Amino acid sequence: MGETTEPVPEAGPGPGPEPQPVSESVPVAEPGAAPVAAPVAKRPRGRTALLIAAAAVLGIAGGTAVGYDVQAGRAPTPLPALSQPDLAYPAKALPPGKAPDPLPASQDRRVRTDGDLRKLLADRPSGWSDDDRSVPGFGDGWLGVDIYARSYKEEGPMYEYFLENDIRRIAGATWKRGQYRTAETYLVQFGSGTVQGAQDFAEGQLSYMSGTEIGAGNDGDAIKGSGNGRYYLYEVDRKPGYLPSYHARATVYRGDIAADIHIYDTVPISKKDIRTLAERQLERL
Repeated sequence: MGETTEPVPEAGPGPGPEPQPVSESVPVAEPGAAPVAAPVAKRPRGRTALLIAAAAVLGIAGGTAVGYDVQAGRAPTPLPALSQPDLAYPAKALPPGKAPDPLPASQDRRVRTDGDLRKLLADRPSGWSDDDRSVPGFGDGWLGVDIYARSYKEEGPMYEYFLENDIRRIAGATWKRGQYRTAETYLVQFGSGTVQGAQDFAEGQLSYMSGTEIGAGNDGDAIKGSGNGRYYLYEVDRKPGYLPSYHARATVYRGDIAADIHIYDTVPISKKDIRTLAERQLERL
């Protein structure tokens, strides 16, 4: 008999390699999932802004230093003289025979305007008489600023305006003719400072005269020879129970004096009437 061969058992599933412990800090990828990237450390908040600010400060400081260095290398620029040599006064006073004559009173405006302002009022026209009652508050030809401001619709703002614009004094005259016709002339003088008070006042009055609310409602006519004055006829004012009211006005300025002239009546006033008073007053300024 031949040798009997014992069957060899098939290899079965044996125990596999022992599992290794997994570190908690390393993530384990699930089967079939993409590999997880390692976490990246973030820059602390605010560091970028600090770097930019530091760079800006260094840039400004560097530019300033370069500018000072360039300026220091240049020749100094001479400054202009504080005074004009052509306007210098002589070291010694001129001899009596060499001194120029003073201006005559007809050419020196300060002699005229610094004196009695009432003397610059035009003379009372023929046929008129003095009227001391038409304007309350007149005293010897002088009028207070507060009383003159009351003749305006906005008396409070006008009073403040006069004070702010360095008003000096007001002279005036009032006349009457017939039963109802009256005329008023005011010379309003301002200080001769940097602000041209008389010009500002007169131009301010002329600016609203073409309006109908408080003005004459027309452009008026130029006062010949003035260069800036105008005269106006207002629309008649009629109210039940009263006589009609007619009004004419002229405004002009010269130097530091503004002239404000009015005529009132219950019958129409002609342009010639107000123009004549305005031209006579302009001749005295």
